[in-house]
Amino acid sequence: MFCAIYRSSQRDQTYLYVEKKDDFSRVPEELLKSFGRPQFSMLLPLDGRKTLANADLDKVKAALVEQGYYLQLPPPPENLLKQHLQRSGKQ
Repeated sequence: MFCAIYRSSQRDQTYLYVEKKDDFSRVPEELLKSFGRPQFSMLLPLDGRKTLANADLDKVKAALVEQGYYLQLPPPPENLLKQHLQRSGKQ
């Protein structure tokens, strides 16, 4: 199984995985509008892989089969104040 990965032109660190290059037919129109113009990043073979850098491989595969796409959002921002308070024993 291969997938094509596209970077969002409007949202930093947001990626869209689709089953076939340039085929967005199964991606909801509203998602594409908010995603912006997809910028092709790479074709990626999923079979034989054990992990992906920033996404759960099993979730990606399942989403591609079930809905035809997978949306990878950026990680939540770090709450440095909360981390500091936890380390110092204050909450």
